[in-house]
Amino acid sequence: MRLSTRAISAHARQGPLFLFLFLTFSAFLAYQAAQLIILDELTSLAFAGLAFIAIAGAFVILKDWRRGLYIFVGWLFFEDLIRKFLGNNMAIYFAKDFLVIIVYLSFFIAWRAKKVQTFRPPFLMAFLIFFWLGVAQVFNPASASFLYGILGVKLYFLYVPLMLVGYSLINSETDLRRFFFFNCILFLAVAGLGVAQSILGPSFLNPSHLQADIRGLSTNYRIAPLTGELAYRPTSVFVSSGRFQDLLIVSWLMSLGFGGYLILRSRQGRTLAFGTMAVIAGASFMSASRGVFMWNMGSGLVVAAAFLWGAPWRQREAMRALRAIQRSLLVVGLALIALVGVFPRQFGARLDVYSQTLAPSSSASELEYRAGTYPFRNFILAFEHPRWAYGYGIGTASLGVQYVARITHAPVMDVGVENGYGEIVVELGIVGLILWLVLGSAISFSAWKVVKPLKGSPWLPIGFVIFWYAFLVMFPMGYTSLSVYQDFIMNAYLWLLLGILFRLPSIALSSQFAAGAATPKSRRRGMF
Repeated sequence: MRLSTRAISAHARQGPLFLFLFLTFSAFLAYQAAQLIILDELTSLAFAGLAFIAIAGAFVILKDWRRGLYIFVGWLFFEDLIRKFLGNNMAIYFAKDFLVIIVYLSFFIAWRAKKVQTFRPPFLMAFLIFFWLGVAQVFNPASASFLYGILGVKLYFLYVPLMLVGYSLINSETDLRRFFFFNCILFLAVAGLGVAQSILGPSFLNPSHLQADIRGLSTNYRIAPLTGELAYRPTSVFVSSGRFQDLLIVSWLMSLGFGGYLILRSRQGRTLAFGTMAVIAGASFMSASRGVFMWNMGSGLVVAAAFLWGAPWRQREAMRALRAIQRSLLVVGLALIALVGVFPRQFGARLDVYSQTLAPSSSASELEYRAGTYPFRNFILAFEHPRWAYGYGIGTASLGVQYVARITHAPVMDVGVENGYGEIVVELGIVGLILWLVLGSAISFSAWKVVKPLKGSPWLPIGFVIFWYAFLVMFPMGYTSLSVYQDFIMNAYLWLLLGILFRLPSIALSSQFAAGAATPKSRRRGMF
């Protein structure tokens, strides 16, 4: 942690020994840094700097878990960028897990001191049953290594406590806006870099020599089958294009919800929210991902319908909901017009990919096969595994198994299918899939019970997009690929946003109480 001059002087007055030790340690660090620079060991210097920052960050987080949560979220976005420029070092890959555990420790200390409010999730019983099945599957005799089980438990459950952290983070509308403003800035930066990379190519934001095990993830292209146009699939700050695409899905929903909330509630921050929405829309189109294109377009239609359903008709302010939809369409349209006007060739390549592979009238259309036949066929293939009834163990078909095999030399588990529900069957057996569906239903039902009373209020847009995001992850997107849930970006936001969702009713109630205590003149100018 950085010590101010005043703080150092105060300690020096209290004890000269402190000043001597501080200066000696500083001189030692400066000498070591100089030696690394002279020997051209810049990578080692970078690792030393990261280690120092991690230690300092840990102290900051322990002191204030709220600030620590923002540090953790920010690190999620840029961890991959640092990792791929430092040789795909796996110590960096696990830095986010170190940070979130420190956040939990700091939060627990605050909870013991009765400084935070927590709640009991309505779906707790369904979650606990699924959790204990997952823990039991760590010891599945078919698993080739105990470490596969540890990996699986981490992917499924490590970020679940973020739900309690998210609930306690939001104590007022000010906290709510601060959280979404912070995320809008991150989304704007990462999506904007993704748009730039889709135009400049893989040489931008990637080192000249990528590690072999991540090279293929960062240099993917989509080919239009009829015209042969090549469209690069950008990764932005991430290692893989898939992770960037997952971010575009959650960021699109969050920007829609926050923009709708601001239209109904406040003028402050609208430029940032709708500017972020425009850049995300452009990045979604330029991603050359048919999944992102379809999911975001479909979610946009569903969210627009929800805004109309939940508009404050009784307050005769439904025009604000219509205005939110109108402005969303306007910024998306302007973003696409700007892209086609400035970069017509790159835009045209993506348009060819989408039109030739998704349009039912195209002779090369893959819509029916990729959306229906292919995932269903892989789901059925899961039941051709001999252990489909009780699985091979948690983590044996999950993201990151290649790293476990490479680092620990554990036997490679040649199991798994390209279907999310099928992967659950392979790992946890048919009982695991049933419990997953029960858990997803419990989460969706309890989330909807929170959203429904928000109808007619400014909090409906945020509440609905969180409900819709949880439903997508647990069901349609989770059906097609389990990596949607296991991606640390998607997973962290799922549980964090669920905690915020369950906090919304109390925030709405306190805001209404404050409005009721306002002067008559203020009430006539109220937001409702």
